[in-house]
Amino acid sequence: MKSRRQFLIKAPLGLLAATTVNITSSNAEEPKPAAPPPGAPPTFGTLPAVGPDVSPATFTEAGKLAQVTMSIAEREMAASSWRTSMAAMLERRTGPRKLALEDSVAPATQWNPVLPGMKAGPARDRFVRSKTDAGPLPKRDDDIAFAPVSKLSRWIESRALSSERLTRIYLERIQRFDPKLRCVITLTADHALAQAKKADQEIAAGKYRGPLHGIPYGVKDLLDTAGIATTWGAEPFRNRVPVADSVVVARLTAAGAVLIAKLSLGALALNDIWFGGQTMNPWLLEEGASGSSAGPGAAMAAGLVAFSIGSETGGSIISPAMRCGVTGLRPTYGRVPRTGAMTLCWSLDKLGPMTRSVEDAMLVLKTITGPDKGDIGSVPCKLDFDVNAAIKGLKIGYVPAWMKEDPATDVDRAALEAAKTLGMVPTPISLPDWPYQSLNLILFAEGAAAFEEIILDGRANQLKIQVPDAWPNMFRESRFLSAVDFVQADRMRRKVTLEMARVFSEVDLLLVPSLRDEMLTISNNTGHPSLTLRTGSVEVSEARSDWAPDTKSPPAKFATPRRVPHGVTLIGRLFDEGTIARAGMALEKISAVSAERPPGF
Repeated sequence: MKSRRQFLIKAPLGLLAATTVNITSSNAEEPKPAAPPPGAPPTFGTLPAVGPDVSPATFTEAGKLAQVTMSIAEREMAASSWRTSMAAMLERRTGPRKLALEDSVAPATQWNPVLPGMKAGPARDRFVRSKTDAGPLPKRDDDIAFAPVSKLSRWIESRALSSERLTRIYLERIQRFDPKLRCVITLTADHALAQAKKADQEIAAGKYRGPLHGIPYGVKDLLDTAGIATTWGAEPFRNRVPVADSVVVARLTAAGAVLIAKLSLGALALNDIWFGGQTMNPWLLEEGASGSSAGPGAAMAAGLVAFSIGSETGGSIISPAMRCGVTGLRPTYGRVPRTGAMTLCWSLDKLGPMTRSVEDAMLVLKTITGPDKGDIGSVPCKLDFDVNAAIKGLKIGYVPAWMKEDPATDVDRAALEAAKTLGMVPTPISLPDWPYQSLNLILFAEGAAAFEEIILDGRANQLKIQVPDAWPNMFRESRFLSAVDFVQADRMRRKVTLEMARVFSEVDLLLVPSLRDEMLTISNNTGHPSLTLRTGSVEVSEARSDWAPDTKSPPAKFATPRRVPHGVTLIGRLFDEGTIARAGMALEKISAVSAERPPGF
């Protein structure tokens, strides 16, 4: 006797169709299927038929989306079997046994950027900050506001400056300048003043917690704050109030830092337009601050906070840091836990500091680094940073062709020459000419999964921006990406990671034009850390907004070119933020532009 599996495999398609026709056309009661013989295994393709009818034409059209060609016979077979073979795979979403997946539920698979057998990052924990005297406290509040954390912390520790005074300086500046910038979603004034007064009392009692004690900061409004709205910059969530702090906020609170503002982000972490409008660049008020960490970038550039926390999935720290002329550190994937942060892409999201100097970024990173059980992607790791360590002899890799073409500028080329002057060794490297944009399938698929509910129930239509390259359309389209291609993109990701491992066997760090699309995609997918810092200026003749609030309006053009910040990005080995920070500090010092302020602020 043949098993059901043997019958289904061997029976001709025509016989199966004829059998179906004879049964359904008979007036007799439909016979029950014969029970399989004992020991017969279950088989694919024998589920009850569910879902809408499909035809060979359905697969003809679907094949256009997936760029897959099927023969007539193949389409006929697929159409006749789809409802009993594949349609039930969607039951989790379509029912009848629907299953909700809470925001806290991460995928079972976990991305680990560290290749088998690889020793990633430093072997020890060491953190040596600068011992330079901060000098006398400036007389003008504006000068205090723009001082780096490395100095503010010394003044607060010595009680030359109180946390309460510093907090009030920033609150006044926010009140004065935020109407122009729209970088604050929620001001936490009372909360901040209470934290500042507590910090002053503790410091007066000799209980100094470290360099962030009493320092006012802001976080991108995708980090949960207990009892304080966390809106993700998006209309459907503008009244969302979490009950617990995210791990990063909790760690900053434990360090004595003062939360002064929830800062803007482009809705659901894309570009710089949120439900309150567009966040503007303090250096050029006619253009957006770029995103999605728009608020942290603008607030830092305008001197509204002492440091901020941003996030990056595909350029969201690098781009606003570049445009607003601040320092942005995107840590290695897995170094900083994302527990309590909005998920856009489980295997790509990273949280990191945006600051006024490179050393400031490392002071913040030291506080927020380390694993948390709520984030399966976070891992134990060491941080080795010594501000006094030499950089001479470091091999700094670069792609020669990239330095000769857009988006590279004279600022990028000058930074490479400066690295040579500082004793680093510029070393040409090469990367294969692969279709790196194919890796973005992972971002789109995971993003569409993270925000499935608001796409399916239509709430995504509330978002202000509904252009083709905004999330609502991209997530809708992403439902038609192939699961097979997702797996293949993941395999390509591993292949690219192997290639980056080869590159870092030849050099100690990379210097790249910050907005070079290939490296944005590559390094975000491989998880390597990046440091973006201002090293010069360029002139622009028109605004560079990602989107304008009125998408039909052309960008503003200028009769006289405007001077704006520009800088470079350093990419480091996995978990080796210390090396790129040391190199970055040297470039920062020789460039001598990090202390410049936007006119009018």
